[in-house]
Amino acid sequence: MSKKGFFEKLKNIGPGAIVAAAIVGPGTVTTASQVGAQFGYVLIWALVFSIIATMFLQEMTTRLGVVTRMDLGTAFRRQFDNPVLKTLTIILIISAIAIGNAAYEAGNITGGAIGLATVTGIPVNGWAIVIGISAGLLLWFGNYKLIERVFVGLILLMSFSFVITAIVVQPDIGDIFAGFAPRIPDGTTLLVISLIGTTIVPYTLFLQSSTVQERWSSKEGLKESRFDIIFSLFIVMIISVSIIVSAAVAFPLGTSISNPADMAIQLEPLLGSWAKYVFAIGIFAAGITSSMTAPLAAAYATAGVLGWSSDLKSTRFRIVWVIIILVGIIFSSMGYSPIQLILFSQYANGLILPIIVLFLMFVMNNKRLLDENVNKTWLNIVGWTIFAITVLLSLNSFGIIG
Repeated sequence: MSKKGFFEKLKNIGPGAIVAAAIVGPGTVTTASQVGAQFGYVLIWALVFSIIATMFLQEMTTRLGVVTRMDLGTAFRRQFDNPVLKTLTIILIISAIAIGNAAYEAGNITGGAIGLATVTGIPVNGWAIVIGISAGLLLWFGNYKLIERVFVGLILLMSFSFVITAIVVQPDIGDIFAGFAPRIPDGTTLLVISLIGTTIVPYTLFLQSSTVQERWSSKEGLKESRFDIIFSLFIVMIISVSIIVSAAVAFPLGTSISNPADMAIQLEPLLGSWAKYVFAIGIFAAGITSSMTAPLAAAYATAGVLGWSSDLKSTRFRIVWVIIILVGIIFSSMGYSPIQLILFSQYANGLILPIIVLFLMFVMNNKRLLDENVNKTWLNIVGWTIFAITVLLSLNSFGIIG
């Protein structure tokens, strides 16, 4: 079997693009904008670190899905033979994913609505309903291949919007590279945590383990699937760094941003009216993609832990994602500030993430499930280090340390 070239591999990008679209949501846009506006380029390293950590975790779930033909939810259910532990695991995962994804969904829909409101002048509440219904219709009538193409297209749209903006603001390249050197200046700890928290998103682990099975039918596709997720996350890094760079140039240092649309508005006097539209379109793409991935991931996770069919047309599968979207529409239409919704989702993430990473590490060392494909020793060291960091993030989110 001949090796595929780089550009041929690019044609097979799919599940990774869905995960990338899930990560680059309104929370990422807002947090990255805050980082650039308040501290310039100095925290770029924290973003790069969080992307690399995400690559390791997503590779594990990719390996699980491609090799065992098992999604993460199913693996969690099969991890324990004891019926009490199994039941507790099912309850814990469903509760965590339901609460976390409902919180994310409200922020995602609101973020997409803000992008459209900035361009059109129509109120956010109205657009929130339109986006929620649009996401639901695409999931209801679409098949996996169509949904995958939509995500690839929207990732390209986000890349164009945010990267072009970063280029035309003409940043200092030397200062950008200096931002790759790790340092935590006074007052930046919370933003470092926010950057990591908006990048390492628990539900994308469930999403990746399920969607890779749609694309690759056997473990022969493992190398290709690894390229898919690593390349897609590299694009996430470029997009997120572009947002930090744009904010660093557009705002006076020390500026506080409470809304992802602030960036679009601030760029207008700097670059002209077109900049507002380009950046607002990027915000919309970030919101609509995440509005689809959060409910989709919740459905995959629930179906996996309960042993249901994960067919997109399955009634039970549909019920789960419909509930998540409805909750998102309701809360995004109630007039809560975008930053409140995004912060709440980050708190939910702080609670859920250590639990999911802990369970993932157990699964990836289960020889009964993975045989020779269990984690190598060095990968376990990396994985447990990431787990320790997620615990610290969780404790800090709830004010226990820091």
